[in-house]
Amino acid sequence: FSQCDNAKGLKAFYDAIKYGPNHLMVFGGVCATVTSIIAESLKGWNLVQLSFAATTPELADKKKYPYFFRTVPSDNAVNPAILKLLKHYHWKRVGTLTQDVQRFSEVRNDLTGVLYGEDIEISDTESFSNDPCTSVKKLKGNDVRIILGQFDEEMAVKVFCCAYDEEMYGSKYQWIIPGWYENLWWESWINSSQCLSKNLLAAMEGYIGVDFEPLSSKTNKTISGRTPQQYEKEYNAKRGDGQSSKFHGYAYDGIWVIARTLQRAMNYLNSTNKHQKIEDFNYTNHKLGKIFLNAMNETRFFGVTGEVVFRNGERMGTIKFTQFQEQKEVKVGEYNAVDDKLVIINNSIRFQGLEPPKDKTIIQEELRKISLPLYSILSALTILGMIMASAFLFFNIKNRNQKLIKMSSPYMNNLIILGGMLSYASIFLFGLDGSFVSEKTFETLCTVRTWILTVGYTTAFGAMFAKTWRVHAIFKNVKMKKKIIKDQKLLGIVGGMLLIDLCILICWQVVDPLRRTVEKYNMEPDPAGRDISIRPILEHCENTHMTIWLGIVYAYKGLLMLFGCFLAWETRNVSIPALNDSKYIGMSVYNVGIMCIIGAAVSFLTRDQPNVQFCIVALVIIFCSTITLCLVFVPKLITLRTNPDAATQNRRFQFTQNQKKEDSKTSTSVTSVNQASTSRLEGLQSENHRLRMKITELDKDLEEVTMQLQDTPEKTTYIKQNHYQDLNDILSIRNFTDSKDGEKAILKNHLDQNPPAQWGSSDPSRTSKDPIEDINSPEHIQRRLSLQLPILHHAYLPSIGGVDASCASPCVSPSASPRHRHVPPSFRVMVSGL
Repeated sequence: FSQCDNAKGLKAFYDAIKYGPNHLMVFGGVCATVTSIIAESLKGWNLVQLSFAATTPELADKKKYPYFFRTVPSDNAVNPAILKLLKHYHWKRVGTLTQDVQRFSEVRNDLTGVLYGEDIEISDTESFSNDPCTSVKKLKGNDVRIILGQFDEEMAVKVFCCAYDEEMYGSKYQWIIPGWYENLWWESWINSSQCLSKNLLAAMEGYIGVDFEPLSSKTNKTISGRTPQQYEKEYNAKRGDGQSSKFHGYAYDGIWVIARTLQRAMNYLNSTNKHQKIEDFNYTNHKLGKIFLNAMNETRFFGVTGEVVFRNGERMGTIKFTQFQEQKEVKVGEYNAVDDKLVIINNSIRFQGLEPPKDKTIIQEELRKISLPLYSILSALTILGMIMASAFLFFNIKNRNQKLIKMSSPYMNNLIILGGMLSYASIFLFGLDGSFVSEKTFETLCTVRTWILTVGYTTAFGAMFAKTWRVHAIFKNVKMKKKIIKDQKLLGIVGGMLLIDLCILICWQVVDPLRRTVEKYNMEPDPAGRDISIRPILEHCENTHMTIWLGIVYAYKGLLMLFGCFLAWETRNVSIPALNDSKYIGMSVYNVGIMCIIGAAVSFLTRDQPNVQFCIVALVIIFCSTITLCLVFVPKLITLRTNPDAATQNRRFQFTQNQKKEDSKTSTSVTSVNQASTSRLEGLQSENHRLRMKITELDKDLEEVTMQLQDTPEKTTYIKQNHYQDLNDILSIRNFTDSKDGEKAILKNHLDQNPPAQWGSSDPSRTSKDPIEDINSPEHIQRRLSLQLPILHHAYLPSIGGVDASCASPCVSPSASPRHRHVPPSFRVMVSGL
């Protein structure tokens, strides 16, 4: 015996060749190294070798070992069986873990070639020398679920300890390792590992071992006339207490292979050459050596190990599958290489889960979509908001001829309502995602909803700010005489704002349009407990330079809001509620600004939660649109129902403008303030015309009185009573205006500067006359005229449009103001100078 020593093996072989009889064949060879050396030299002696125990894959190389045969399948013979098992359970993704030993490396390399053309991916190939934990960890990191191992018993204990530490066992993993380990093999090596026995057994539970079948499980009679079961019984009886070898069946079939080979060779020689016999064989007889080689290669019969068939010198045997179940190995199936057929024993394989493990983590992409109940609730709120906006529109159109509504620009109000309804409509589009529409439609909605919300915002607030600008333009400048700003101009302003929006949106769409993008998140376990992982995905509307475009839009909208705030502040002192919405505009801008800032920030932080994000965006739009419409229309509705004239009765507007170089405040009563209100303007013009006609009549009477006062004093005694009545009518005009502190100041100043003339003061006897006659005396009439006529110029004429409101002196020529052009020149008479 060589004792697996190459030198001893070669010496024994050469001694047999030199000193023994001529040998027809070589039977044997257990140690791989000795067998490979001898098999490589057989060609020189024309000897055929048959081994029953050498399983090393290296001997399968027919170019190097052309005269070598074996009845035991090689280690590579398990690879077709493994392929069949992988296909049976639809495992298309595996990983390999190999010990750095040539025997195992060769099997791994052959397996790679077998799986290469079978649509089975080897996702990771790991090898180790002493510590397999690093390799096991890498396999887990690469999501390898089906592990094909090639290592001995000692390394197997370490591998399963590492698998336990990495939790690579149980229902999600399947280990397939060599099945030729000894019975209870782990007990011999458990002490060399650092894991507990129960942990090791837990990790080993369910592994599948693959090895050749020692004896056939069939009950057919073999070439010897015995069944495999009868042979095994007879073998056990004859060996007694001796140690059993799993190769004994292959040795038994090997004897029959040699016998059948010699028989086929003899038959061949007898049929071709009657003068040549097998006894004539010698080591230089190449012809007979070839006959023996071909005869063995064609040998086929049913032996105790199954069907004995050679293919290029390799035994096509039977491979068995065993599974480690409850601390013991149980046969669960077998593979017949001759028929290329896998047989799994019914209900014998036990997987840790309800089904075989998956070959990888099944990633099921799940769209994070907007909840249908949430979409329904917010849609209902949006519909209520649109109904409210429609009610405001109906109210505005129905009452458009009312003074209150007419003074508030009904056309601009309609635009505010239209902008609010567009903003409401965008909510429906923001709630439509991939669960409702296709990918192409979703990409279109990305653009449409952006356009609708942008245009709606600009329409609503642009109309509101345009109204405020008109009030500012009319009342802010105190030197302004008349300024008629029609609704067409306001519409042009809103149109200009929308034109800026369209330019931005069109450039956005042409240069960098919005696209549908999918964001993938980290995998999550299946809530139902299945062996799958959920990868949430979320749809977004994005483009390459999203931040830049949003910055442009936000900047423009921010400037628009600041402009509105400026107008609201500037017109805060305009005291006609029907005209001035500055207080409500300020409230709207404040609420909308705060809500937009909060909504944008929270929406960005919750972009991975579509339900929360949609809820926030929708509520912000609903709140902003609703609060804006209510602040604009609810006060008008309440005023119109309770006191419709209250908002239009105050015709005095007070402006206050503080300047560093001015030491006083200028308060001016401004009339004809609302040129936009046609009906009120016509009424004022009619009243103005009537008062002017009255002035013309009174001017004639005043002129007659003045001419009489310019005559001699003797004529004054003949003034008739109707002249006094006419003077009283002139003085009564003062009732058209309110008394002011300023008027009193002017009157006092006038008295100081122009003391009344002492008509007839040289005649002291006149003081003793009758009081009635003294009151109607010429000096009293002169005194009254000299005091009252300047007041008429200052207080009366501004109220009827005859003198500019900024005129502070009664002595200013009326021709300096356009409003005085209709006054007769007779008003320039200064009676006090008589």
